[in-house]
Amino acid sequence: MRAVIQRVSEASVTISGTLKSSIAKGLLVLLAIEDADTSEDIEWLSGKIVRLRIFTDPEGLMNLSVQDVHGDILLISQFTLFASTKKGNRPSFTRSARPEIAVPLFKQFIQRLTQDFGRPVQTGEFGADMQVQLVNDGPVTIVIDTKNRE
Repeated sequence: MRAVIQRVSEASVTISGTLKSSIAKGLLVLLAIEDADTSEDIEWLSGKIVRLRIFTDPEGLMNLSVQDVHGDILLISQFTLFASTKKGNRPSFTRSARPEIAVPLFKQFIQRLTQDFGRPVQTGEFGADMQVQLVNDGPVTIVIDTKNRE
């Protein structure tokens, strides 16, 4: 799994002109799933996201998690995070899991993230053409790949 995590002051996702989800202060998480991902990847990444200390404390240091600041999480599936651009100018997405594998893992990830976070997580819709808007706070953007834990 690969995640791009952005600290936001607000974010939303619209599908076919209808607002699907929105959050105020919190994290926008773009998530890609590959065939090799397992429940261990889900558990590790979910815990990492919830405990990631990228919000500023009263001294101005990034020392607080999304839970500490009572923020929200918006989770969006984004298979393009596994794009390969090694050959030519047209990206290849062969590393991204096909929907029959990715959808169940994405649903499991939502459940685990909700459990670890302790409250509902807002989401987009897997496979939909989504318009995502955000105000990146900082900007702070972190990329995490479960296959590169060290």
